[in-house]
Amino acid sequence: MTEFDDGKEQGALRTIGEVSQALGIKPHVLRYWEQQFPMLQPLKRSGGRRYYRAGDIALVERIDRLVNREGYTLKGALAALKGTETSSKPETSPQNAGAPDVPADVLPRLKAIREKLAQALAA
Repeated sequence: MTEFDDGKEQGALRTIGEVSQALGIKPHVLRYWEQQFPMLQPLKRSGGRRYYRAGDIALVERIDRLVNREGYTLKGALAALKGTETSSKPETSPQNAGAPDVPADVLPRLKAIREKLAQALAA
């Protein structure tokens, strides 16, 4: 998880501006992701100010990794976060693999391996 150098404790609530600056993600992108990822729900106080908890920040980091580093679409990243990874990356779908003679059991095994790797990287 990102270390904040703002004098607050590690588990303190952070504003959208603080999260945006620390992670290098524009505030409007964070607000858009709140619409696209129902599990991302920072606290909203008076005037609609958003306060991100440590868990929210970790989720934003995971979404950022999936979308901006691993090449997932938003729909694919949502599926990956829900644990149902269904054709989340176009280049990994069987239609694009160009190998129609692949045995039926290979794709589920490869998906299981990819999930284990993703979990290992997230740890």
